Amino acid sequence: MNGLIIRRPWIDLILSGEKTWEMRSRNTEIRGRIALIGKGAKAVTGVAELVDLRPNLSLAELRSSFAKHRVPEDELSCEDFKWTTAWVLSGAQTLEQPVPYHHRAGAVIWVRLEPEVAVSIEEQLRARCR
Repeated sequence: MNGLIIRRPWIDLILSGEKTWEMRSRNTEIRGRIALIGKGAKAVTGVAELVDLRPNLSLAELRSSFAKHRVPEDELSCEDFKWTTAWVLSGAQTLEQPVPYHHRAGAVIWVRLEPEVAVSIEEQLRARCR
């Protein structure tokens, strides 16, 4: 399982369901269930499905999609705004108990989680369904 590192307040908005587009400057090939990790945190706090990608969004498209990405207008209007690719997330869920993981040196966007971390996450999700 891959973990996506996301800054605050964005991770909180994703986990609350208020934000479904994580804005990035590049594409990703990764799809499916991913772990969500707050930047600087030492634990996975949630999960979501990475279901689609919307690259190279124009300023007009970004403005009309505020409810999906929550980036304020003043940030969108900056001439050096580079986060024009939406990573589309679905079904975000907060974990009852954050799951600690080992953060490898150099991991900035993605962290490849150890199998035991993925198992702990899946166990929590299954327990929720019972």
